[in-house]
Amino acid sequence: MPLKISKGVLKMALAAAKDMHPNKFVALLGGKGDLINELVFLPFESGGVSAIIHMDALPIGMHVLGTIHSHPSPNATPSPEDLVMFARFGKVHIIVAYSYGDNDWKCYDKAGNPIEI
Repeated sequence: MPLKISKGVLKMALAAAKDMHPNKFVALLGGKGDLINELVFLPFESGGVSAIIHMDALPIGMHVLGTIHSHPSPNATPSPEDLVMFARFGKVHIIVAYSYGDNDWKCYDKAGNPIEI
């Protein structure tokens, strides 16, 4: 069964990305079963080119479905660094791109293949 994301979570991520612009935003996607229903914010370092999330701050027992981060350009294609992160954390990964509107995001599997959610 394909994953779903709550509209509230997606809108919150788009707003956070817009607020962080021109720096990148990064968070984890949490939920249960086939529904992504929370953003998990951990300490991270961010600039216009990269963002590093501190996974060592993840609470014990937290179920991570994947990651979400922004690109401060209109390009939502994963970079080589994105693909490394995708392979390490979860099964679904979302990139939100500038201008952070309702349709300015794409979703990928852990290998970087586009998927629908």
